Amino acid sequence: MTPELIATDVDGTLIGEDESITPRTRSAVLAAVDAGAKFVLATGRPPRWVHPVVDELGFAPMAVCANGAVIYDPATDRVLSVRTLSTDRLAELAEIANRVIPGAGLAVERIGESAHDAATPQFVSAPGYEHAWLNPGNTEVSVEDLLSAPAIKLLIRKVGARSSDMAAELSKHIGLQGDITFSTDNGLIEVVPLGISKATGVEEVARPHGIGQEGVVAFGDMPNDIPMLRWAGLGVAMANGHPEAIGAADEVTAPNYEDGLARVLERWWQSK
Repeated sequence: MTPELIATDVDGTLIGEDESITPRTRSAVLAAVDAGAKFVLATGRPPRWVHPVVDELGFAPMAVCANGAVIYDPATDRVLSVRTLSTDRLAELAEIANRVIPGAGLAVERIGESAHDAATPQFVSAPGYEHAWLNPGNTEVSVEDLLSAPAIKLLIRKVGARSSDMAAELSKHIGLQGDITFSTDNGLIEVVPLGISKATGVEEVARPHGIGQEGVVAFGDMPNDIPMLRWAGLGVAMANGHPEAIGAADEVTAPNYEDGLARVLERWWQSK
């Protein structure tokens, strides 16, 4: 059956390390969209990091951001829906993180009404937090201030650690406080509101169009993609992906740098 909706992770799946989309992958996506398929970005990125991807694509699809916590429309620069961790949950999670992962740094992602809402400092970190990427654009505050407002996700960072090891330890202590995931194995854990994932975000976007999971093909490469890969009618992992993501998928395609996503889409849509 020809998919009605394509949902794809961004980093390691749609784009390469140079932040670009290959011509073949872009053409395959555009062919599908021209034929009437819906296209959705499903990413751990916050909305403010979506526009470079939109520029690469050449059009502005709906975006499931922050691992499902935010639905964002880049065409209008509007945040459409938000799920947050309450201040009570953040305090519980911070206590667990400090106890279970000694020396870990904490940061949170907050959200305003648009991608760059100047009234809301969006990436806020506690003193001593060491970033996992370049040019993070953070605002450093006290731990008390960090935990003083709801957030779409909590980041727990331990330099030199493996994210998979951190997740294994934290999962022994975090239950109803939130859901643990990670999109890099470089010592960074993301905690989102309980029951929220890329799968719930994509379902929220698909539902108004009358599209069920059987009409969705999803692409991903990391553990934060697993719920979406399992939920979709066809879940496709990239060959460059994490073993857990590959194990959760219905099939494995070529790596992102060898147009793995395009190779699957071309079964149904041939670019001109």
